[in-house]
Amino acid sequence: MLLKQKIAVGLLLGALGASAASAQSLVYCSEGSPEGFDPALYTAGTTFDASSHPIYNRLTEFKVGTTEVIPALAESWEVSEDGMTVTFNLRQGVKFHSNDMFTPSRDFNADDVIFTFNRQKDDDHPYNGVSGGTWEYFDGMSMPDLVDSIEKVDDYTVIFNLTRPEAPFVANMAMDFASVVSAEYGEAMLEAGTPEMLNQAPIGTGPFAFQAYQKDAVIRYLRNDDYWGDAAKVESLIFAITPDASVRYQKVQAGECHVMAYPNPADVQAMKDAEDVVVMEQEGLNVGYLAYNTTVAPYDNPNVRRALNMAIDKQAIIDVVFQGSGQIAKNPLPPTMWSYNDAIEDDAYDPEKAKEMLAAEGVQDLNMKIWAMPVQRPYNPNARRMAELMQEDFAKIGVTVEIVSYEWGEYLSRSRELDRDGAVLLGWTGDNGDPDNFLAVLLGCDGRENSNRAQWCHQPFEDLIQQAKVLPTQEERQPLYEQAQVIFKEQAPWATIAHSVVYMTMRPEVEGYIVHPLGGHIFNQVGLSQ
Repeated sequence: MLLKQKIAVGLLLGALGASAASAQSLVYCSEGSPEGFDPALYTAGTTFDASSHPIYNRLTEFKVGTTEVIPALAESWEVSEDGMTVTFNLRQGVKFHSNDMFTPSRDFNADDVIFTFNRQKDDDHPYNGVSGGTWEYFDGMSMPDLVDSIEKVDDYTVIFNLTRPEAPFVANMAMDFASVVSAEYGEAMLEAGTPEMLNQAPIGTGPFAFQAYQKDAVIRYLRNDDYWGDAAKVESLIFAITPDASVRYQKVQAGECHVMAYPNPADVQAMKDAEDVVVMEQEGLNVGYLAYNTTVAPYDNPNVRRALNMAIDKQAIIDVVFQGSGQIAKNPLPPTMWSYNDAIEDDAYDPEKAKEMLAAEGVQDLNMKIWAMPVQRPYNPNARRMAELMQEDFAKIGVTVEIVSYEWGEYLSRSRELDRDGAVLLGWTGDNGDPDNFLAVLLGCDGRENSNRAQWCHQPFEDLIQQAKVLPTQEERQPLYEQAQVIFKEQAPWATIAHSVVYMTMRPEVEGYIVHPLGGHIFNQVGLSQ
């Protein structure tokens, strides 16, 4: 069956160039392979595009194109006056997908919500360690400490009992890690001795049902005709995995793909001038950075980190890597985010001062590794080239750089290690429009060995971001986040590099695509003109 599906996908891709508009399949040229299909286990946008958006739903979701939280699997919710309980009233009549191994016997209900989160929360849950059990978001957002218990009132009412108020909690439930999975499917796969199927053969409630995956080649989905919301506009969705941006563009021009992500910045103007493609753009809610391992000498010294930061010619990176389609980053928050502290001054580009600072700290003949991502991301269109520019910059201050890389999944996994050797190029696109999603997830103490790739835990910073979480209004929270950014700049766990403009390239027959500020590529309401 799987072989036949793969052959059918190949035939479809081959035929699409001759008749792209007549096919009821939307083909997306994606930039890489997903790590898996259970979004709670991962943090990469590539994985979320292939899993949480087409296959799953969450209790709440973001209206596409905005950071507005709207009802999804929860029709409504109430937060108690003291902020300590959040009650979700669940949608009835929602159907799960089925596959060759599983046919659901019931609709979505409260048991699925409890299963989804307790497997991440409870160490003794039978699914807690399945497929690696690295619940990066859940742990990095302090959820184990925040969620005291999840209470089933009835089949369609669930109460989250919290240990403290959490201002962004309802928005957090719209994030990819909170995608609701089937408890019944989980039990069936556990009984069959194949619990990893939740990650390899996903079952959700979303607008598309997973059909087949050929690693590094293609993913196929079919429209879910039982979907509780607005039905998808096309009968099938295909991800044609194409790591090279130039090849992606060639496929769009030839009609082999309808939509592509992350064009080469140098090609954008030519794409805009072309008659047979459409280019959409939006300022990204993102940041690209170099994360030092602050647990390893000499990078455990903030003076050393600041010196290295002063050696990086960020304007050259903007010119060469981003081709001008970005701006220098001085803070860990993008400038479009509320509470961005524009009063902070960036590190000056000053190689001579950098050399003096390293000498003052007794650092000589330093050899370091810079990790370069193997895939394009919105916050870094060419990590290898960026690393090469940094290599040249650091050589000017007597620091020798070795550039290393790994397959994307391995890169993400190995870069989490507490004793990791080397500074890592990574970045982030906001998940929920809240500063906490950058400052706590990427830089908080609970994120170490997970989403905090700097392995940085600095108590004055931690105290501010934890205090800000419990305050109810933006006006009360903003001064704390502004001060946290001051501490970040003083301590320099990262070299902040750039905030980028996000471009999407597509064929003119594509209708209804919206560039999402939170970075996801969402196709359930995208159609093709005839």
